[in-house]
Amino acid sequence: MLSTLEVVTVVVVGLMVGVEFSVAFVMNRILDALPEDSAQLAHSHGGRMLGAVMPFWYIGSVVLAALWAVAGWNDHGTGLVVTAGALLILSVLMSVLLLVPINDRVKTWTPENRPADWKQQQSRWARYHYGRLAVIAGAFALLAAARG
Repeated sequence: MLSTLEVVTVVVVGLMVGVEFSVAFVMNRILDALPEDSAQLAHSHGGRMLGAVMPFWYIGSVVLAALWAVAGWNDHGTGLVVTAGALLILSVLMSVLLLVPINDRVKTWTPENRPADWKQQQSRWARYHYGRLAVIAGAFALLAAARG
C-alpha cells in the first residue's frame, strides 16, 4: 500500500510541475505573442480555468506527501518526504499570498476594464510563478529521491 501511495504522490506532483512548467515556458509565451486584447483575454480565461483546478491539485499534493510521511515514518526517505511536504506547503502559501490576489484580478479583466498597468501585474505574477515552480520542482525531486 505504501508503495502505491509513493508512486501516486510522485506522479501527481510530477504532473503538477509539468503543467506549471508549461504555463511558465510555453503558454505564457504563446499568449504574450498574441495581439494585446487577445493576449489579455487569453490570460483572463486561463486564470479562470486553472484557478478552478489548481487549488485542489496543490492541496491534494500536500495531503499525499503528509500521508506518505506518516505511513512511512520509519523508512529511510522520510526526511526527504517531510522536506518535500514543507516545500509544497510553501508553494500553497506563495500561491495564496502572492499569485492568487493577482490572478483574482486578471480573471475579471476585459479590454474595456483592465487597468493601465495590466502588463506589469501579469509580469509580477510570472516572476512569482517562476519562484513557485522552483519550489514545487524541488519538492518533486525530493519525492523522487525518497522513492528510490
